[in-house]
Amino acid sequence: MATAKQIQFRLKQQKKKLQKATKEVTATKANVKKLENQLKKAKAAEKTKKKAAPKKKAAPKKKAAPKKKAAKKKAAPKKKKK
Repeated sequence: MATAKQIQFRLKQQKKKLQKATKEVTATKANVKKLENQLKKAKAAEKTKKKAAPKKKAAPKKKAAPKKKAAKKKAAPKKKKK
């Protein structure tokens, strides 16, 4: 059978372990709340962007026409086919 001192020692060890775990849980809960708040803000920002986006319609970009380098040279007259 264990002595009273041995039991007290084990009890203190388990209390320390519990205290450490409690601190970790508390820290984790705080981190979860922080992340949830960030998520709410991000969703709200996306919502406002979606509402604002349909109002602005960007004109379609025109592709730049390729420059004709051959136009400077005089073209030879075409031969007629018989």
